[in-house]
Amino acid sequence: RLSNHDINFNNVEISSKNTFSLIVDNRFNYKNLFVNSEISLDKAEYEKPKMLSKYFTDVNDVINLRKHKIKATFKDNNLSLIGSGKIQLEKEYDDIDYSISQSGDKVNFDTKLIISKTQFEVERINFSNDGKSKLQLEVSGNHIRKNDLSIDKLLITTKNDKLGMDNLLIDKYHRIVKFDEISLNYFDNEDKKNHILIKRKKKNNYELNGTLFNANSLISDLLKSKDDKHARIFKNNINFTLYLKDVYLDNENVISDLKGNFYIENNKIHQANISAFFDNNEKLTFTINTNNDEKITTLFSSKAKPLVKRYKFIKGYEEGYLDFYSSKINNISKSKLKIYDFKLKELPVLTKLLTLASLQGIADLLSGEGIGFDEMEMNFKNNSNLMTIDELYAIGPAISILMSGYVEEDKLVSLRGTLVPATTINKTVSSIPVLGKILVGDKTGEGVFGVSFKIKGKPKDLKTTVNPIKTLTPRFITRTLEKIKKN
Repeated sequence: RLSNHDINFNNVEISSKNTFSLIVDNRFNYKNLFVNSEISLDKAEYEKPKMLSKYFTDVNDVINLRKHKIKATFKDNNLSLIGSGKIQLEKEYDDIDYSISQSGDKVNFDTKLIISKTQFEVERINFSNDGKSKLQLEVSGNHIRKNDLSIDKLLITTKNDKLGMDNLLIDKYHRIVKFDEISLNYFDNEDKKNHILIKRKKKNNYELNGTLFNANSLISDLLKSKDDKHARIFKNNINFTLYLKDVYLDNENVISDLKGNFYIENNKIHQANISAFFDNNEKLTFTINTNNDEKITTLFSSKAKPLVKRYKFIKGYEEGYLDFYSSKINNISKSKLKIYDFKLKELPVLTKLLTLASLQGIADLLSGEGIGFDEMEMNFKNNSNLMTIDELYAIGPAISILMSGYVEEDKLVSLRGTLVPATTINKTVSSIPVLGKILVGDKTGEGVFGVSFKIKGKPKDLKTTVNPIKTLTPRFITRTLEKIKKN
């Protein structure tokens, strides 16, 4: 076993050829020690550094080294190692070259790792190799024990990708202190091209420019409204100005001329003001304003679909625009989402809700362009992985829906509500001031005002129960009157 502070090798098989010289005086003191060695490291095991798990998805707890040839030189109290060999991070062995020199507490390093059988990823930018094609990782810099790590150059290249970083400084807590430049030119995990350049202008002010960027996964993460307590990326507060020519919102929707600025304080977006345009010159705006402990987020999009479709319990949005407001205090957010003038082609098990004879005409609409809605308003709260829907109300010329419940991310959906055709609503509203009670039609099937429903289960296995109702809840009538009066 070989051990040096944080470096621990086990089960080492090693041999070497050495030449050395030194000057010894008559008191047996020596000076001018020079050692030159050719080392064969046939086998060694190295305990996995914690940081590796962030980039190598299935890295072993113990890293194996095999068949390394190392040239070692010691002169004037300086040590130099130049070597190459095989390294096993996961199942297979890959190639690694390295050059390491030490003078006092300062260690200089220059390493090249070529992997073709190991999975590598950078999750925050949605990049990974497939564990089959060749990826080359080059890192050079220096480190002073218990102090900052300085990376002069970091370069990742594949056949189609090139990701680089210059003059990166990382503190002992693995936080970024500064960097001069980050250049990203790659295809991400959705096979979308990304081309971005980030440069430091002065102190903690940076410019982010690019021609292409895929924001699909980033938007999904933002909508989840999570606070990662372990995401302490930056040591200092940072200000970004940005301009991106084209940005993918998803596979179908692209915005152009995205520009603005955002300010990161204590590793959270503290202020932001960003705008962009869809292809028909319709606009998207996004703002964040933080005052004391309250963070207020707004989002307006002339196209609702690329954003709303991420809420898995409702699907099939077409057309329409979106207005979103959220207030967050102590990691609990209260939000209001409004969508106007849209069509809905599918709600999980909506077809089943509409199979009652009195609602069959509405069910027939599902085979066409979808059911139109004038407005939908959803009031909800987010706390960690739980989204609680206080109320979702949608009103349209053919149908209206009122429901509430909760969605536990990737685990459970529980919703209940009322679904009513517009003919019943019109009769209900018109009857209140005249008769003071709800009238029912005298034709076959019109005696059912609508249906009450419950939807519950895992997101991919929802179960529905349906009951016809003849009496609408006061809450439904009140919300309908409010909307009609406002309109």
